Amino acid sequence: MASIVKGTGKFFKNIGTEMKKVSWPTRKEMVNYTIMVIVTVVFLTVFFTVVDLGISRLLKLITG
Repeated sequence: MASIVKGTGKFFKNIGTEMKKVSWPTRKEMVNYTIMVIVTVVFLTVFFTVVDLGISRLLKLITG
């Protein structure tokens, strides 16, 4: 049981050590990434909506 507690402590210590090595983005980079994601999501939403409407109208035209 004591080895589990020691192992857990070592695990969390290693997490802290690894987190110090992480290269975090700057605020400006994070804003740019967020804007890119939002623009991409909006574009894909519009694209798939148009495709869906086109396919629906095509099927209605075929089936009458």
